Amino acid sequence: MSHHTGLVLDFGGVLTTSLLPAVLDFEKREGLAKGACITALYLDEEGTRLTHELERGAITQDQWNEAAAARLGVTPENLMGRIFADLRPEPLMINAAAAARRAGVKVGILSNSVGLTPWNLYDGYSLDTLYDAVVISEHHGMRKPDPEIFNAVLKLLDLPAEQCVFVDDTADYLPPAAELGFATVHAEAPQQTISQLEDLLGVPLTEEEEFLTNGL
Repeated sequence: MSHHTGLVLDFGGVLTTSLLPAVLDFEKREGLAKGACITALYLDEEGTRLTHELERGAITQDQWNEAAAARLGVTPENLMGRIFADLRPEPLMINAAAAARRAGVKVGILSNSVGLTPWNLYDGYSLDTLYDAVVISEHHGMRKPDPEIFNAVLKLLDLPAEQCVFVDDTADYLPPAAELGFATVHAEAPQQTISQLEDLLGVPLTEEEEFLTNGL
């Protein structure tokens, strides 16, 4: 079996803890009904349009904060940061990505932006030093699942899609990647994702497996 030599990871919900619990905790803190954010910002047509414009860099995070706050009936100050205040790094996936790189796999990040100021989702993750390519949607004026943004990360990795695995917690983004030739993994739980990646990449991605493999 020929193994893949490239790995493209979504950021939020893959290298971080799951997005939904953070959003639900925000709703509790703000006294909102459960599901209010998803309904107003991601299921409603106007809310979806605003979010897609933010992801493409057509509006700023401050502009999104103002518009989203009006829809939710909350204050706009650092709204995006407040919504995702409970997000934390997902160490199993971060360590797995590092193990893949040590094994010679090229690892890239492909993320739909939520704006970079006043709150930066990527702060503290050292993306530019820990990964071989980083594509943030607002820097390119396009968003997943546009095929061009997948091609942008492939160009930086200098690999064809057929050699790469794409991991995302949003299932809707997987079929467009598969059409380009990527193998795809739906990130639902870190251990399950890592197990699938080990099969596709042909390398151990956990400390325990590295220990057994190397006999140290």
